[in-house]
Amino acid sequence: MFGLPGKQAVQMTPAAIRQIVKLMQRDGHAGLRIGVKKGGCAGMEYTMDFANEIGEHDEVVEQEGARVMIAPMAQMFLFGTEIDYEVSLLESGFRFNNPNVADACGCGESIKFKDVDELSAEFPEGVPKLS
Repeated sequence: MFGLPGKQAVQMTPAAIRQIVKLMQRDGHAGLRIGVKKGGCAGMEYTMDFANEIGEHDEVVEQEGARVMIAPMAQMFLFGTEIDYEVSLLESGFRFNNPNVADACGCGESIKFKDVDELSAEFPEGVPKLS
C-alpha cells in the first residue's frame, strides 16, 4: 500500500463510520470495498461494493468498527482521501474528499486524478512507498 508511517490510507468521518457500521451489521458483510475504474466524462469513477471477505492484497482501514477495504489498483489514487456520508433533501450517499483529484465533472460522479508531476511536487521527499 502507498502510505506514510503512522498515517492511515483513508479517513472516515463520524457520519461515514455510522453508515458503514450500519450496513455491515444489517447485511453481515466484512466491510465495504472501495476502488476506482475508468469511466465518466472526466475519466475515472469511484466504486463501492459490499465485501464478504478481505482480499489478499486489499489495504484494510478500520475506524470505530467500520471497515473499508481498498482494492489494490485504487490504493495510490485514494491515499489521503476522507470518506464522508451526507444526507440532503434530494439525496444521500458517500462522498470522497480526495486531495489527489485534479478535476471533476459537473455532476460530481466522474473525476480526473493529478498527473505524476503534480504529485511529485506535493511529495518532495518522494512518493509514499509501498508498505
